[in-house]
Amino acid sequence: MRYAYRVETVRTAERELMARLPEGMLMRRAAAGLAAACRGLLGRTYGARVVLLVGSGDNGGDALYAGAELARRGAGVTAVLLSPERAHEGGLRALRAAGGRAVGGVPSEPYAELIGRADLVVDGIVGIGGKGGLRPVAVELTDLVRDAGVPVVAVDLPSGVDADTGEVNGQAVRAGATVTFGTYKPGLLVDPAHEHTGAVRLVDIGLDACLPRAADMEALQHADVARLLPRPGAESDKYRRGVVGVAAGSGTYPGAAVLAVAGALRGGAGAVRYLGESESVREQVIRRFPETLLTQGPVRRAGRVQAWAVGSGLGDGSAARELVADVLTADLPVLVDADGLRLMDVSAVRERTAPTVLTPHAGEAAALLGRGREEVEAARLASVRELAELTGATVLLKGSTTLVADADRTKPVRVNATGTGWLATAGSGDVLSGAVGSLLAAGLDALDAASVGAYLHGLAARHAAPPLTAMDVAHALPHAWQSVTN
Repeated sequence: MRYAYRVETVRTAERELMARLPEGMLMRRAAAGLAAACRGLLGRTYGARVVLLVGSGDNGGDALYAGAELARRGAGVTAVLLSPERAHEGGLRALRAAGGRAVGGVPSEPYAELIGRADLVVDGIVGIGGKGGLRPVAVELTDLVRDAGVPVVAVDLPSGVDADTGEVNGQAVRAGATVTFGTYKPGLLVDPAHEHTGAVRLVDIGLDACLPRAADMEALQHADVARLLPRPGAESDKYRRGVVGVAAGSGTYPGAAVLAVAGALRGGAGAVRYLGESESVREQVIRRFPETLLTQGPVRRAGRVQAWAVGSGLGDGSAARELVADVLTADLPVLVDADGLRLMDVSAVRERTAPTVLTPHAGEAAALLGRGREEVEAARLASVRELAELTGATVLLKGSTTLVADADRTKPVRVNATGTGWLATAGSGDVLSGAVGSLLAAGLDALDAASVGAYLHGLAARHAAPPLTAMDVAHALPHAWQSVTN
């Protein structure tokens, strides 16, 4: 599991650790890790040209000490000081003593030429406490870096992004790599800030012992998913493994039913029961997946079911609305997706005592929150939290970094980054809804089912050959299982 903590928590832990260490030791640990990462990216250090963009405070100090280490190994290191009077004194002395140089204040040389000749730029402008976009002088410098196409390594996080929320309010550095210290910060894992980080490397500085057990954000890894996946035992039968009911599709969108059933069959439950009134859709489902159990009529007479997935491709109309309302009356875990999100009564969701999972994309989340899609995409972490509180449900907010939030704010938000842009294809969400519904039926709680389903769904897309279709993703789900469990 990867854990991420808010800035306030990190600062408290750093103060506790610094009280146990010799003065300056924590910064030197961070700088050593940063310098090692820079050496790895450079390939050769001797003779390399490195430019440090240095702001005030400890973030700039980390960059200066790392620059000193690179200079001692033969790199030509120049620090551009954005606030010369507030530059970290110890770091600046160390850089100069190692043979590096510093420039700043009124431009004394053509920075465009300096940056254009660099092999690497180190972004030490703003630390994790920064809010808002870059200041004009920083924007000018980072524009030069962008135009020159020089690789950038960010110190702790790219300058201009919000460490706590992942929001980007203004211009921010786009790094090829980010070296973060002690622990991950939420902004490194959440879009839109995640788009600015490049590859993220965590440097151990001894902070773990000072951090609380409960993180603000979690990201599952292979081992976590393998531990949570349902596995049949010697005495298992299809009913003990769980039966997921799928209420999806319509005459207008018959493929949604087929895709949701496909995801459900590969999601871990023992059987899939399809509920639908359209004879043509039922025929398509059973023709494609003859192992599916078919049923009609009200939910209470559908037969044995341990969880429901409802909403994909239901379309409009009173019958679809009544079906969603009927499913929500079941005293069973329920997943609501797509059209179901638009047709459901939020108050009915809030009144449920059994687990509920909602799986909106940004546009659907915006409609439920009564705001614009752009607002949700700019503040994904805040939006998923707010929607979970509004509905009392577990919310899976789909996107390039999928977020899963429980209505209980004491539980960490989970972030999933296994997805790929190839998942932006019609029907992939239907496959996801079936897979998560199946995991609910197999006995996983709402948070685990949603986050494990998203993990496998993204991994399956990586196993499928692009350009992929939604059915390719469904077919690749067993490969995703194998890659996690082997």
